[in-house]
Parts: sequence; C-alpha cells; structure tokens
Amino acid sequence: MDARRVVGRVAAARRALAAARSMPLPVRITNGLAMISLVLSSCYLLRLCSDRDRPLRFPLGGREVATVLCQLASVVYLLSLLFGVPFAHPSPPRAKDDDGGGSSPRRRAPDAPVHGSAEGGDEEIVAAVVSGELPSHRLESRLGDCRRAARLRREALRRVTGRGVEGLPFEGMDYQAILGQCCEMPVGYVQLPVGVAGPLLLDGRQYYVPMATTEGCLVASVNRGCSAIAASGGAVSVLLRDAMSRAPAVKLPSAKRAAELKAFVEAPANFETLAAVFNRSSRFGRLQAIHCALAGRNLYMRFSCSTGDAMGMNMVSKGVENVLGYLQNDFPDMDLISLSGNYCSDKKPTAVNWIEGRGKSVVCEATIKGEVVQNVLKTTVQKLVELNIIKNLAGSAVAGALGGFNAHASNIVTALFIATGQDPAQNVESSQCITMLEAVNDGEDLHISVTMPSIEVGTIGGGTCLASQAACLNLLGVKGPNHDSPGANAKLLATIVAGSVLAGELSLLAALAAGQLVKSHMKYNRSSKDVASAAS
Repeated sequence: MDARRVVGRVAAARRALAAARSMPLPVRITNGLAMISLVLSSCYLLRLCSDRDRPLRFPLGGREVATVLCQLASVVYLLSLLFGVPFAHPSPPRAKDDDGGGSSPRRRAPDAPVHGSAEGGDEEIVAAVVSGELPSHRLESRLGDCRRAARLRREALRRVTGRGVEGLPFEGMDYQAILGQCCEMPVGYVQLPVGVAGPLLLDGRQYYVPMATTEGCLVASVNRGCSAIAASGGAVSVLLRDAMSRAPAVKLPSAKRAAELKAFVEAPANFETLAAVFNRSSRFGRLQAIHCALAGRNLYMRFSCSTGDAMGMNMVSKGVENVLGYLQNDFPDMDLISLSGNYCSDKKPTAVNWIEGRGKSVVCEATIKGEVVQNVLKTTVQKLVELNIIKNLAGSAVAGALGGFNAHASNIVTALFIATGQDPAQNVESSQCITMLEAVNDGEDLHISVTMPSIEVGTIGGGTCLASQAACLNLLGVKGPNHDSPGANAKLLATIVAGSVLAGELSLLAALAAGQLVKSHMKYNRSSKDVASAAS
C-alpha cells in the first residue's frame, strides 16, 4: 500500500475532524475513534508489507482481515464527513429551513426536547400538529415546557376546527402541576364561581364551606341551613367506617374451582397472610376485609382497606395486584379478567355501596329548635316531617331510587368536590344518602339526620394539588396529609361534607314546605336575564 496515499487520507481525515469540532461531544468522540482506527490499521498493514521475514500473503489470516475491514470502515466514515453524506451524522438544519425551505418538517423537528419560544419554531410545531405529523399528546415530552405545549395546542386546535377558544382562560394555570396527575392535552381551564356557606357549626367547631357551582340559590340555601343549625347548638357527626374497595374479576375452569378459591380467600386462617401481602404496597394501606361474590365460574373479590389521607383508589389497586400474584401460586388456573369487576363499585349507584359502604361512612345529626324552624326556616316541624316522609322516603321508593332518599344531597357533594379537588364523578356513590326527620321534645323541636355510607374523599393526590383547590382545603383546615394522625384530614373532610349536606337538606325541605322554592330560584338564578339575552 502506497505510504503517500495513506498520509493523504490521514490529512483529509484531520480536516474533517477540524470541521466537526462544533458538533456535540459524542460526535467528536466517534470522529476521534475513527481517526485512531485508521492510523493504527494503516500502520499495521504497512509494517506487514515491509516485513521481509513474514511477508503479507493471500489468503489473509483472521487478524489481517479484521485490520483491513477496520481500515475500510474508518475510510468510509471519514469520507462521509468530507462529502456531507448524512448517514454518519445528520447535518443540522440550515437557516433556510426555518422559513419552510430545505428538508421536510419531520427532519426539521428534532427528537430531543426543544426549549424556547421563537415564533419560527412555534409555527413549525403547530403545523406539525395540524398535519398529524406530531401527535398532540406528545407536545409536553417533545418541548419540555408544559405551558408552551398548552399554548401551541390551543393554536393547533383553532386551525383544525376553525373556531377560536378565546373565552377559555389560559393564563394563571400551573400546567406543570397537572402533568401526569390531573389532565392530559390541556388547552386551558374552566372558570367556576366559588361561594362560601357558613359558618357550619359541626362537632363544636366552625367551618366556612367552599362550594363551586353555577346553580344560583344553592350556596344561599346551604348558608341558611348552617344558620339554623348554629342557632340550635350545632350538628354532631360520627364516622362509622373508613374503607376504600376494589373488586377484581377472575375466572376459573369451573364453578367448583371458583368456590374453592372463594373459600380460601374468605377463610379466617388465611386473612393474616393475605393482609401481609396486601399491606406491602403502602405505608398507609391496611387491608380490613375481603368479601366474595360468585357468578358461575367467575369470582369477584371485594378488597376493603384504609388509605390514610388519600382517597385511595391507586393504593388499594396496588395491594390487590400483590394479593392476586400471591394467589396465583396456589391457583395457577385463575385467570384475571379485570382488576375492576364492578363489584367495587366505582362511579355507579349500587346496592353493595349502599349496604357495605365505600370510602367514609358518616352519619350527621342536629336537633333544630322549634322557634328556629319558625323564624329562620319559615315553616313548622309537622310540615317538615310529613314532607320528608312523602317526598324523600315514599317518593324515592316509588321512583325505585337506590340510595337517593334525600332532597338534593348531590348538589352539595358535587359543589364541595369540585371546590376541594375531589373526583367529581365519584359524586355518584358519594351522594347516596337517606335523610330522616322526626319531631322530638313533645313535637316542639325537629331532629334531622343524614346517613351517607360512601363519601369518597382525600386531601392528597388528584386535584388537591391545584392551587385553587388547595386553597379551599386550607380554608377548611384539611390541606395535605395529617402527619400527627394519618388519615385524620380525609376523615374530617368527609364529616364536613355530611354536615354541609345536612344544612342543604334542611333548607331545601323548608323552602318546599313553605312554598318558597320557585320564588327563591327566580330571585337568585336570575333566569329572566338569560331569557332576555337569548331573545335579543
């Protein structure tokens, strides 16, 4: 091999490396390795060619073949740098690419996170989203900037639909906080007015209750109920149960085999072992019970556990997965159909929640003085008792209600859930409530109670991380975890929900008994404004 040719190649490679010094560090390393490989392989082959004692002969040995291949690879690599062949290192986009020329949008958009907010870069990204080249859900990971991702997504949405979202607020939201926790592909947030009812005198303490709602008269009604309760000495609450549930559905080869698994799971002798397996998933999740239901060869196992200050769905699900893995050892023929088999039961009005409870089970009561009923609620004890029987008990039974033996518990639960960052969809089971009214003290006073078996709340996780919702939790004194007594904040929030429902039930029933419902709604809902604006 000609030594001059080798020297020429080395010089060319050096020039290529000098031109690549502005490249990232990994590129410099690979260029250096290619250069070293070329020099060493060339020197080795030159030495063999000049060695008279051991001349280079054909066929070549394994070492010689490897050296030749290494030299060829180095030469090809370095030539690619000299002539701009992109397979070694793709060339960075030129300035004209920013104006839409040159390479395609796919090549212009880098795979690594893009920071900054230059208009040119924004325009390219929006165009890629509109064309479908860049999926909208990948904006956050692609840009590394959640706020910018939401802003560009809004613009892409406007171009795709031809409709603007100017009325949807954008500023003022911490988009980083909701990433992976509250909402995917955000484009803004919805504004809801938050009113405060109270003070609610409950268990000797006063609470000002935040309620997010668009229903006029709701906050005013709850506020009147709070006034009546406070004027009568306050309300008292009792937490009956605290257990979130998850019920996987499994299938076995036969009903007999499913019954064997049911017997194994429900056997008292096995509970301690299953609880130990379950409890490994969390410091706060503690298994309390397992109840099974069998349908043919399908088995539904309802696990119930305490969850500290979290609402606890993820916590109990992790524990259930641990137990299912353990059961697979003794029942290898068990086939998991779904981690949730609807025997839980989440976000559905069910008898199992109504009877067994889910989340926090609370009863709240108060005795309203006769003069308060007359002066504040503008009705009588007898009318309220009769109304409750005919409406909430008999009327709900005629309707075939399941846990809906109340006037409007869902109104208060939903308003409180939205204000405090709870899952609004869990209002379905959390609003299950039976309202009881009866005359006491020789018919002079009114005893009212609400029993709510499935209040599903938490003070950590989910929407509780949002600034507005955290502020409402702080107003109630239940923000975040209770480090001194884990779970105490979530329990207190559940009792506040029940106490607020008590106030709302009392006031609405009084309005119905006094014939004031339509009048009050016309006053606070201002329906005439909507009708007038629609007509114009």
